Amino acid sequence: MNEHPGKTRKPGARRRWRSLGFALVAVIVLGAVGIISARVVIDDIAASLPPVPEITTLAVSAEVVDRNGQLLRPFTTQGGLWRLPVSLGDVDRNFIEMLIAYEDQNFERHNGVDWGAMVRAAGQFVGAGGHIVSGGSTLSMQVARLLEQSSTRSFSTKIRQMVYASVLEQNLSKQQILTLYLTLAPYGGNIEGIRAASLAYFGKEPKRLTTAEAALLVALPQSPEARRPDRNPENALSSRNSVLSRMVGAGVLSEEEAEMASGEPTPTARRAFPLLAPHLTREAVIVQPKVQRIELSVDRRVQGALETLATWRAGQLGPEVSVAILVADQRDGSILASVGSAGLFTEENDGFVDMTRAVRSPGSTLKPLIYGLAFELGLAHPESLIEDRPTAFSGYAPVNFDGYNRGTVTIRQALTESINVPAVIVLDAVGTPRLVSRLRRGGAEVILPGDTAPGLAIGLGGVGVTLRGLVSLYTAIARGGTPVTLSDSVDPVTTSPGPRAPVLDPVAAWYVSDILADAPPPLNGSPGRIAYKTGTSYGYRDAWAIGFDGRYVIGVWVGRPDGRPVPGLSGIVSAAPVLFESFDRLGVAATPLRNAPSGVLFASNPELPEPLRRFRHPNDDVAAREPAPEISFPRDGVEVDLGLAAGSEAPLFVKIRNGVPPFTFLANGAPFGRTAFARQNSWQPDGPGYVTLSVVDAEGRSDDVTVFLR
Repeated sequence: MNEHPGKTRKPGARRRWRSLGFALVAVIVLGAVGIISARVVIDDIAASLPPVPEITTLAVSAEVVDRNGQLLRPFTTQGGLWRLPVSLGDVDRNFIEMLIAYEDQNFERHNGVDWGAMVRAAGQFVGAGGHIVSGGSTLSMQVARLLEQSSTRSFSTKIRQMVYASVLEQNLSKQQILTLYLTLAPYGGNIEGIRAASLAYFGKEPKRLTTAEAALLVALPQSPEARRPDRNPENALSSRNSVLSRMVGAGVLSEEEAEMASGEPTPTARRAFPLLAPHLTREAVIVQPKVQRIELSVDRRVQGALETLATWRAGQLGPEVSVAILVADQRDGSILASVGSAGLFTEENDGFVDMTRAVRSPGSTLKPLIYGLAFELGLAHPESLIEDRPTAFSGYAPVNFDGYNRGTVTIRQALTESINVPAVIVLDAVGTPRLVSRLRRGGAEVILPGDTAPGLAIGLGGVGVTLRGLVSLYTAIARGGTPVTLSDSVDPVTTSPGPRAPVLDPVAAWYVSDILADAPPPLNGSPGRIAYKTGTSYGYRDAWAIGFDGRYVIGVWVGRPDGRPVPGLSGIVSAAPVLFESFDRLGVAATPLRNAPSGVLFASNPELPEPLRRFRHPNDDVAAREPAPEISFPRDGVEVDLGLAAGSEAPLFVKIRNGVPPFTFLANGAPFGRTAFARQNSWQPDGPGYVTLSVVDAEGRSDDVTVFLR
């Protein structure tokens, strides 16, 4: 008897419901077990992942930039990669939009994995019979792959990348993830990252890219070796145009924009990376090996212009000749350009040697300081007279570059014409220890032969200095005698505890500058534009030209790095033209020289105070140490044909050397002339016959000759 009529269940139905319940419980249990197992697998994968990278410490190429942040030279990473640091602000915004539209349209919305894209990729995989049509990888997953340097072709690595991408999304912002991609994306060979790729293929930073350039850089990372434009230009072109077509479909580009871009040619070769100021940048990296970005005071435009100039000028002078140029701003000592050689990779002229730091003989370039010391000590004025005649100093007998002596000259003439003998006379008066001391004050460290005591020969180049040292010295003169430390760093570290002792007092420095502004320029120069001095070392080994206007100081060295002679090499012929053209290539108008400070004496020689009219050695009588006057023409006992028998009235010229002016000239004991400074006079004979000619100098010393006139 049924207790519940109408609710009778058959035994089979009860068994089916019981089985369904067991199945449901089984599914739930298995699902739970699967989830737990998956969680365990994910946790295991997460535990084995590399740490989330710090973008600021990512291994990238060290880069050296100029004062304006422009790239001078990048260096490869320790692994030999060109991987330059980059920020989103360094990259063309159109490229960013095209990249996201092409690679990861949902980049801003997903958490590392775009499940819709993954499902689509799976369907395409099945429909293609097991072949991958699209990977479904997000930019975050690609960054994960790049960080681990793993493949995308296996299921396990794809799962691992998905897990790592999720971890990255949890710890980094979208901007940081995108920055990592822009830094690590492969572009063929050893090029990684958008900056290295843009420089290698287009020769420019990625800040401003054309549509075609941006499309190519979007396409390359998908298959960098197969699409390299320098290896497979046809594949590169096809891939770029495919990106352009996709961008039209995504609404990023119009059909007209894409069509115009598709007509632009693709590059067919890699370009060289910037390599400006190679010696200076290499030194900077050696000094700061752990710094990724080093800023120098160099101006990229000026550096490039002067490197081109040095290479061109050296090529004119011979394959083994090099040229070095250094430019400094006298206001703060910052170096605007440092050209160490006429080409880093040229072997014939040892281009790897930085000749701005090589120790060489300075020739006559120290003479301005010698005379400046005489001005400072009150021994001379630019218009003071000094003797240029053969003079010996305890066995040292300097001679002039051309072998001639000019007699009495002004200090101004002696310096502008770079006459050797007067410079040594003045150096003997001011003292070599004082000269060396002031050189060091000016930043020109001197190297003496065999660490010997300085002798008078240092005034004519018998000492070792560097181009950098000479530029430092002339910078002090240009600044009115106040030295400043030359620096190639944007933020130089000041090591001096206070103001440095002056190289010259302001009046003496101005006198020197005023004289150097009168130096005759080379053929390509304009007179008076700059104050400058040239120099040529013994044996035609080094040619120098150092000059300045009211702001910049430029030094030029020309010669062979191996120190061998170069026939015909000289400062005025070889280095001075480079100096004047270097000022032209600065690209700015010349700044006037400093105005005269108080205390400058504007006067001609007769207007000078008596002690300044003629240079006198302060310690002894120079004349007593020098030869007595000697009649050099005519010589004693000769016959001189003046045509007197034919009625000619040609005068007889009498020339002398040595002695101290003024000179008195006599014929047969009768005076016929007196000269204040000139070392010759003329006499009109009254007929043929013998005559005795005599000369007496200011010290009462005399010489005479007897000649026969016809």
